Amino acid sequence: MKEKAQAKKEEVRRIVLDAATFDLERKLDIVDALQRLGVDYHYQEEIDELLRAVYNDKDGGSDDLYVTSLRFYLLRKHGYAVVSDVFEKFRDEQGNISSDDVNILITLYDAAHMRTRGEDVLDNIVTFIKSRLQSLLKTNLEPGLVEEVRVTLETTRIRRVQRVEARRFISVYEKNVARDNTILEFAKLDYNIVQVVYCKESKDLSIWWKDLRSQVDLSFSRDRLVEMYFWMTGIVFEPFYSYSRIMLTKLVLYMALLDDIYDNYSSTEESNIFTTALERWDEKAAEHIPAYLRAFYKSVLRTADDVVVELKKQNNMHAELASEMVLHIAKCYHAEVKWRDERYVPADVNEHLKLSMESIAGMQTLVLTFISLGDVTTREAIEWVLTYPKIVKGITVMARVLNDIMSHEYGVTVEEAIEKLKGIVDEAWMDVVQDCLDQKYPMELLKKGISTGQSIDFIYKREDLFTLPYNLKGTLTSLYAEFV
Repeated sequence: MKEKAQAKKEEVRRIVLDAATFDLERKLDIVDALQRLGVDYHYQEEIDELLRAVYNDKDGGSDDLYVTSLRFYLLRKHGYAVVSDVFEKFRDEQGNISSDDVNILITLYDAAHMRTRGEDVLDNIVTFIKSRLQSLLKTNLEPGLVEEVRVTLETTRIRRVQRVEARRFISVYEKNVARDNTILEFAKLDYNIVQVVYCKESKDLSIWWKDLRSQVDLSFSRDRLVEMYFWMTGIVFEPFYSYSRIMLTKLVLYMALLDDIYDNYSSTEESNIFTTALERWDEKAAEHIPAYLRAFYKSVLRTADDVVVELKKQNNMHAELASEMVLHIAKCYHAEVKWRDERYVPADVNEHLKLSMESIAGMQTLVLTFISLGDVTTREAIEWVLTYPKIVKGITVMARVLNDIMSHEYGVTVEEAIEKLKGIVDEAWMDVVQDCLDQKYPMELLKKGISTGQSIDFIYKREDLFTLPYNLKGTLTSLYAEFV
C-alpha cells in the first residue's frame, strides 16, 4: 500500500505543479480539495507558491461570487490579509446577497467566518447567510446538499477538526462528478496509512496507561486516555509528529488528573501540601504529602522528566519547559481551590474568564505543542505564547466558555446565557484569525493554534465529550478502526 501511495503522491504533485497554469477557479478548487481531504501537508511548498501567486495577481475572482469567496477563505487561512470589501459588489442596497446557489452560499458563509473584529461587512454576511441556509433546509433540497448545509450551520469549515473533516469529505468528494480520481485515490491511501500510525501510537499509549494504573491508584479519575489522544491528534495530525502526539497525550492527561485531584479529591490542606511538593520537584518531597498521593506525585515527576530527557535527545532547546508547564497548571488549579474556599464569585462573565483563563490549560497545551515541534519553534515564539497573545486568549476563552456553556447561567435565562457565550466564542475565533493575519511568527505554529481551537470546539460543541465519551465512539471508530 505504501508503494502505491508513494506513486500516487507524485502523480498528485504533478497535478499541483500544473495547477499554476490553470484558471483561478480550478486552481483554488484543487487547493481546497487537498486541504479538505487531509493530504495538503504533502505539498505545503507547492500550495504556498500557488496561493502566493493568487494573492499577487489581485484578481479577486472578478464577478464570480464563488471564486471570490473561495479565494478569500484560502488566502486568509494562509495568513494573507485580503480586504473584506471584495464582497461589496455582490450585495444589494439592503446589504443582502441575491444568490440562491447552495454551494456558493456555503462557500461564502465559510469565507465570512475568516473575519476579525470590526469587519461589519463579514458580520452582516454571516447573519444573512445563516438565515438563508436555515430557510433552505425547509425546502426540497437534495439529500447531499441538506447534509452539507447542516454540517455548515453546525460548524463552519475553519472550526472543523482536520482529520474528522478529511474522513467525512472523502465520502462527499467521491460523489462529486467533478472530482479528480487521482487525488481521491491518493487521499484514501494516505488516510489508511496514517490510520495505521495512529493505531500503533494508541496501542503504545494504552500499554503505558495500563502499566501506570497498575502502579498508581487512579480510581478517583475517569479513564480518558482515548479521548485525550483524539484531542492531541486533532492538534498535530501529521504522521511525522508521532512523538508530539505521544508527549502531549501523556502530559495533558496528567493535567486532567491534577484537575481531578484539586477539584474533587483533596482537601484544601492536602492541596497546599501537594503544591508545595510539586514546587520542590523532588521525589524525596513525597514523604511530606498524604500517603494516597505519593505514588501519583512520583509518577507526575517521572513522566514529565522522561519527556524532558527524550526532548533533549532530540536536541530540543525548550525541553525544560515541559515539566514547567505541568507545575504551572498545578499552581493554577491550586489558586482555584483558594477562590473556592473564599467563596469568591465573579461579578460577571468577563471577570470569570479573566480569572479562569489559565486554569483551562489552553496556554499550557499550546506551549507544549510548540515545544514538541522542535526547530520551527524559537525562544521568541515561546515567550510570545506566554504573554497570552490574541490567539492564546482566543483558545482559552473558547475552552472555558464551551466547557461552561450548559452549566452556568450568569444571572440570566439559559437561552440568553448560551447566546451571549456563543457570541464570546465567535469573538475568540476572530482574535485567532487576527493573529494569523498578523503573521508575527511562523505559520506552522499559528496553524497549531487554529487546530487547538478546532479540537476544543469539537469536544465541547454539543456536550462535554470528556464527561460523556460514549458520544465520541462513532468518530473514534472511523478515525482509528475503519479503513476508507
